[in-house]
Amino acid sequence: MKICVMPGDGIGREIVAQALRVLDKVTEKFGTAFEIEEALIGGCAIDATGSPLPEATVKLCQAADAVLLGAVGGPKWDSIDPAIRPERGLLGIRKALGLFANLRPASLFQELKHACYLRPDIVAKGIDLLVVRELTGGAYFGTPKGIEVRDGERVGFNNMIYSEHEIRRIAKVGFEAAMKRRKKLCSVDKANVLDVSRLWREIVLEVAKDYPEVELSHLYVDNAAMQLVRDPSQFDVIVTENLFGDILSDEASVITGSIGMLPSASVGEKNPGIFEPIHGSAPDIAGQDKANPLATILSVAMLLRYSRSDMGEQASLIEGAVQKTLAQGFRTGDIREEGCKLIGCKAMGDAVLANM
Repeated sequence: MKICVMPGDGIGREIVAQALRVLDKVTEKFGTAFEIEEALIGGCAIDATGSPLPEATVKLCQAADAVLLGAVGGPKWDSIDPAIRPERGLLGIRKALGLFANLRPASLFQELKHACYLRPDIVAKGIDLLVVRELTGGAYFGTPKGIEVRDGERVGFNNMIYSEHEIRRIAKVGFEAAMKRRKKLCSVDKANVLDVSRLWREIVLEVAKDYPEVELSHLYVDNAAMQLVRDPSQFDVIVTENLFGDILSDEASVITGSIGMLPSASVGEKNPGIFEPIHGSAPDIAGQDKANPLATILSVAMLLRYSRSDMGEQASLIEGAVQKTLAQGFRTGDIREEGCKLIGCKAMGDAVLANM
């Protein structure tokens, strides 16, 4: 399996280093061969080449089976031309690879339940859900859009638009994800108001016929937002369009209270997916061995589970090792609590490897 690794900026190199050690352990235990190639993206790419996304990086990613990303950006590049900011590299590589689906899990490890923002009785039910968000359509990309003067005043407008094939392919990703989990899928729309949502629901119902094992439900987006904080345990997989998914995936991730623990994936139909932690580059602690590598390590688990090779057993081993590490009381600074064993980035990697 060929993996293009993009450590990126800030703490990216430190956390990716621990993730690669985990891959080495997978090779040791299962005999799986990984071919690793490194590429530049973001601020470090600007420093080296003048571009946040060099053409060489695009080619390496396109030739890979999967892409592992650390983190992008930092205050060093805040004052440069917005057209070449580090974040442009991330948007560019998603576009180049045709990645139309974002998979954002929100799982609460019981060992970290103290960090959850919800009531203890809600937390006791558990949180383990996955938001599947459409990435390339909807109001963010629809045309026409803009700001113009009408009847003497400024008017802003965006067009929420989806074609049938765009809905069908993201629905399929949602159903496939549910098949790998608890076989429950909730489609979120606003079909009581929006024509585009009515088409969304029609297509999702059509795709559902190919997945009779999956229990399908529908929620309007306002109700879904409420249900996420009222009882997140009711959800397995949520599939929704771009704007709604942007809001709901952030809501789902923050209720766990431990953003440093959450991985993500952006996938398409043919090209390799990008797997990355959802936290930032944390330049204030870069190079100090303080970063939490667990979200990146869990991103490796997602890479193995959702790549073409479908290495679910290997992914489960990694996830189990992370949970055991937390149960043993090991914590980095961002998830520390009274009575825990405060350790650094490399030591956390050591603990996960030992538990694998």
